[in-house]
Amino acid sequence: MSTDHVTAFRHFNRYFTRRIGALDDHYLGQDRPLGEARLLFEIGDGVSLRELRSRLGLDAGYLSRMARALEAQGMVRVGVPPHDSRLRIVELTPAGRLEVQEQNRRADALVSGLLDGLTPGQRAELTGALATARRLLRLAGIAVEVVDGASADARACLDAYAADIDTRFPEGFDKSDLVGPEEVTGEAGAFLVAYEEGRPVGCGALRRLETGTGEIRHVWVHPDARRLGLARRLLDGLERAARERALDVVRLDTHRTLTEAQAMYRACGYTEIPAYVDHVYAHHWFEKRLGPLPEPGPE
Repeated sequence: MSTDHVTAFRHFNRYFTRRIGALDDHYLGQDRPLGEARLLFEIGDGVSLRELRSRLGLDAGYLSRMARALEAQGMVRVGVPPHDSRLRIVELTPAGRLEVQEQNRRADALVSGLLDGLTPGQRAELTGALATARRLLRLAGIAVEVVDGASADARACLDAYAADIDTRFPEGFDKSDLVGPEEVTGEAGAFLVAYEEGRPVGCGALRRLETGTGEIRHVWVHPDARRLGLARRLLDGLERAARERALDVVRLDTHRTLTEAQAMYRACGYTEIPAYVDHVYAHHWFEKRLGPLPEPGPE
């Protein structure tokens, strides 16, 4: 990791938070800090405190204290829904909705003021740069983990994968074609799950075909997490898992309708080969020879 990259990132954070007033106890000129203002915004039409904790990554005690403070100010109501006594639902009061409306008006005015000093072309450039930054930050925040092939998250991802491609393949998809847990666990292989804020958003499987050769299966990304570069990251993780299991070659096949997958495999160094297996859903077969694992960098 380059120290220049870290320094540039931190420098931008300091500049941006100062420019938007994030350090002010009266964010956007209203009588509350950014944390409370953001919480009011996220509550929207009503949400559970559990969902807010997950969405914002907040400590449960800190979130409860903020919710109680906003409730005491008449901004929110906290209650228990009749269908689940374990949940606490927080909703905006009329006063809270008015404050969020004013918050949005002031935030729009702040951004308009910042953009006003730029030409139309510069605004377009900045907007594109922000979209790129958001995409890359989302990707950076996703954790890819090796899980047991029989785990609930692994099977849920495979179910989602099967439902997805069942709608894309003209002939449909039979779930009996999915890998079994014993094929992708331990020395036999690996199953990777990608997590975004604790939610599974992608997966990929590796199984051993023969000595020195593995097969990659079921690389899938949730529609909400596509176009981030996550599929390539999953593929890279599966290749690393193959090297760790002394597999020098990985193979895979894909359906003719999955043109984006074919393009990704070619871009990642896979070469199209003759059929290595008789697979009902395969129309293209690929192979890649793997180099050794890269040496770890300095601490």
